[in-house]
Amino acid sequence: MTTLLEFDHIHYAYPNCPESLSGVTFSIQKGARVALVGPNGAGKTTLLLMCNGILAPTQGQVLLNGEPLRYDSRSLREVRKKVGLVFQNSDTQLFAPTVYQDVAFGPLNLGMTPDEIQATVARSLMAVGLTGYEKRPPHQLSGGEKKRAAIAGTLAMEPEVLVFDEPTSSLDPAGAADLMELLDELNTRGTTIIISTHDVELAYLWADQIILLNKGTVLHAGFPEEVFTNPSLIAAANLRMPAVLEVYSELLSRHMLTSTVSPKSVLQLVNALEQTNKKFISDARDYGSITVCNVDVTAFSDISRWRSEHPKAKTGVMGSRAKNLVEQENFIPDFTYGVIDKCILRALMGESSIIMTSEGMVERVSRRVMEFDEESNIRIPVCLFGGDRS
Repeated sequence: MTTLLEFDHIHYAYPNCPESLSGVTFSIQKGARVALVGPNGAGKTTLLLMCNGILAPTQGQVLLNGEPLRYDSRSLREVRKKVGLVFQNSDTQLFAPTVYQDVAFGPLNLGMTPDEIQATVARSLMAVGLTGYEKRPPHQLSGGEKKRAAIAGTLAMEPEVLVFDEPTSSLDPAGAADLMELLDELNTRGTTIIISTHDVELAYLWADQIILLNKGTVLHAGFPEEVFTNPSLIAAANLRMPAVLEVYSELLSRHMLTSTVSPKSVLQLVNALEQTNKKFISDARDYGSITVCNVDVTAFSDISRWRSEHPKAKTGVMGSRAKNLVEQENFIPDFTYGVIDKCILRALMGESSIIMTSEGMVERVSRRVMEFDEESNIRIPVCLFGGDRS
């Protein structure tokens, strides 16, 4: 993989304060999902502000695509086209009278024509599920909508990297799940995502790479399994182990599990339990199937017809466009977060389901089910409207 961002022996101290960062070194690969994890005061926000040059290190250097960041105005404009930052408090980022004007601010300053600006704003609002909100004043939006509007304004600059400071703060659980699914959707399109968080559950399940911080130093940089299964690292960072790992550890100590692979989700934990207790499960049982519907090319009437033909099937909805569609149709789905895993769990019980999603996410559903098939040696059929998975 290609290295995109590098932090080389970074030091930083705010005026009249001790160092916030002391010798921080790590790198981020293109297309990765990275979580900076640590307690309050660990240095996460300071580090994020260096990603696009808002802060410059007092020692060391930040490199983007192998080139050290330069801090003159012209260079910083170029950096901020490539690295977009979404602040923890969206109100600090939304300032225009309408959502359209807010999202258009960046493209306008890039010198785009009115037609280019209109197309860019429309594309950015569609990506975050805010089509139709163009004339809304930002202060009238909900917390989750404000966050999405701030993301749209950043997306309008077409960055390679999106950086989020505590993205789920102030959001309710459903709003937080929706936002993280949006970040997955953006990552599927090739955008590198970096977040800061002290939420170990979120970081363990979502990230490809964990940068564990405390008191301005990197305790460990590696895969989530390396970090969160190491009790001494977790204790050193003043954090706790994710709940699924705590349950797994207790089951393992009671010899109720034989699997030595740490589960990342409820699905993997349930599957490990079933594999351990095979004698209680019929080898001949039938598994349910998962049908994937691309809402970009399928009319809702066709989806309704499918559901009427499969009245017992569960319905899951993934992605902004799919969620907008079901809202317009006043349809309440069974699953709106953790959709793929929940549908796999239903399939293990012999129940079928349909996942409504957008074109860019169809392959992700198939890939996730294939990964589970390989992990468990179970084949769950995945069907598309118009054909089956080979």
